[in-house]
Amino acid sequence: MSRLTRAETQQRNRAFVLSAARAEFAARGYREATVDGIAERAGLTRGAVYSNFPGKRALYFAVLADDAEHAAGEQQPSPGRTLAEALGAYARATVARLPPATRVPGAPPPALDLVPEVLDDDRVRRPFAQLLKLQAILLGLALEGLAAGRGTPEPAQRRVRVAEAALTTLQGASVLAQTSPGFVDPFHVVATCEHLGELDLSDSWQPLYAAHVPPPRPSDDPWSPRLAEQETAPVDALDGTPVDLGLDGVVAVLGLHRLAAVEDAVRAAPPGEQVTAVLVSGTPGELMPLARLMLAELRRCLTAAFPRPAWPRLRIVYDESGELAAAAGVDAVSDATESAVRVVSGRITARAEGYGACLAVATTELQEEGKITV
Repeated sequence: MSRLTRAETQQRNRAFVLSAARAEFAARGYREATVDGIAERAGLTRGAVYSNFPGKRALYFAVLADDAEHAAGEQQPSPGRTLAEALGAYARATVARLPPATRVPGAPPPALDLVPEVLDDDRVRRPFAQLLKLQAILLGLALEGLAAGRGTPEPAQRRVRVAEAALTTLQGASVLAQTSPGFVDPFHVVATCEHLGELDLSDSWQPLYAAHVPPPRPSDDPWSPRLAEQETAPVDALDGTPVDLGLDGVVAVLGLHRLAAVEDAVRAAPPGEQVTAVLVSGTPGELMPLARLMLAELRRCLTAAFPRPAWPRLRIVYDESGELAAAAGVDAVSDATESAVRVVSGRITARAEGYGACLAVATTELQEEGKITV
């Protein structure tokens, strides 16, 4: 029998650690679980656990992310035809995962969930808030896509505020289901979200074309992205399909504190142009699993609620190594990173960095035509 390579050994140990962590968290809960207990269950040393994950919270996020991605791939679509139906279906997909009000003695432990104490840290709060904002933007775009598909004659109304209201309701229900069992009535939560589709919140997208938004710089650099550790193309976090990074369009490199800038890239890009968001982090070992978890949950709920044509015109890929960012000219990434490039025929034709970079690059064509000034 041939010996395992170092990479194969690391992959095997990582799988052992994740399996052991899942068992430890299920048996003892997040607060009482320990890295030593996980190492013992895995049959590995404490050092072997830390060589794969930076800490207990990172392990918890990774376990939840794996479970969520598996569940997202199994979701059977049953999309709504109206805004109310779509929001109701989205809400049902969410509340279906809430812990039960009562637990029968001897029954299996409830599914692991993102308990509030896991988020009680300044390093996690802001990325979590931005990931919620990203969920709201993408849900709002899906609502707009559904309305447009119904042949609405008036101009498309922004529906991100409606999405924020729905996610506020669902996030509150999730917290209360954990802290106050029996208080949340899932049927009332779903009905509330359905009615949100009829609200007029005077919502509009108003990008700030001002001096502090950096103008894009002309460029003629090669665009040759690759991920050395992956033999296959990266997978789109939204639909689970391989992403061809060589296609023309806007590529936005975003740290987990700047995810809301996705909306600028999607709305400002010319109709039909591909937009790809590359997510990076200064602490990818802990925060990328959190991003994977929240986007997998979004994918599962979007699948349950919306027909594919209504989904946002956006691809999202994870760049834990920073190699895709480097291909875009970003040598050092952090959670505050915002950088964008325009790709045409395998060349980077424009680039911008800093606050407003996505807006600047996405509107390059409009600026060249003299229609706007940034």
